[in-house]
Amino acid sequence: MSGVIPIEVSVETFQKFVIDRSHKQLVVLDISADWCSPCKILEPILSSVAAEYNEGEFALTKLEAEDENMKIAGQFSVRGFPTVIAFINGEEVGRFHSAQTHDFVRSFIDQNLEKF
Repeated sequence: MSGVIPIEVSVETFQKFVIDRSHKQLVVLDISADWCSPCKILEPILSSVAAEYNEGEFALTKLEAEDENMKIAGQFSVRGFPTVIAFINGEEVGRFHSAQTHDFVRSFIDQNLEKF
């Protein structure tokens, strides 16, 4: 098992790595900010959970909520950080906010994988 590797996205790459890719596989988008304490708690949990899956099972993407990237956060009505959104076929199919436990994150991914 090689694990799912997070992909950094920006305004320029969002369409390709989140929307377009979500037509081929589940895409999980972590919208966070480097100044955000709950984001710093969630990031290693997301990475740990992603490592439990085979590469290609889903895509984990990360968007730093700063500058131009805030347009994407606004587009999806993000009200706080971190916000994690699951995409299938270009559409949001689930989301959660704030730091969560390993089991919660694993369950969130599994539930959304079942939808694909």
